[in-house]
Amino acid sequence: AWALGHRPAPAVPSAGQKHRVDYNQLMYAAVLLVHSWLRWAVLILGVLAILRAVAGASGRKPWTPGDDRAGRLFTIALDVQMLLGLLLYFALSPLTRAALSDFAGAMQVSATRFWAVEHVFGMVVGIALAHVGAKRVKSVADPRRKHMVAAIFYGLALVAIAAAIPWPGTPNARPLIR
Repeated sequence: AWALGHRPAPAVPSAGQKHRVDYNQLMYAAVLLVHSWLRWAVLILGVLAILRAVAGASGRKPWTPGDDRAGRLFTIALDVQMLLGLLLYFALSPLTRAALSDFAGAMQVSATRFWAVEHVFGMVVGIALAHVGAKRVKSVADPRRKHMVAAIFYGLALVAIAAAIPWPGTPNARPLIR
């Protein structure tokens, strides 16, 4: 019952049947596509926020509205990505639906465990680190220290996120572009 890369059957009518659209499968495919593409925005915005923070700390530059914007865009992209992920996890994904109905069985299969626990855990850790970092940056007065705090927290967030992405070549690989 548990298979790596489990995909729902296409909503194609058999001979003699009327065409019936499976809106759940269409919604699943659409949300999964957006979730897949949004990962690139998250990664790019994360790298941008880190680069600004490292450049600001090493060059002893003042904290600017552009630095605030980079961190805010990174956390907003993460929040939207998380909302899409939660929609997939709890409502649309046939894989997680099956995993949640037999969680003990799902934990015995590494591919299912990755989607049911490991991917979610890594992403939640990354999102938490980014938000804690954004909050800590606001409470620091010294511009160099602001940049250092941003670089550390956004960097750790990006490491956790990158580790939880199903990259090609990993056991739970997904395509880079859907």
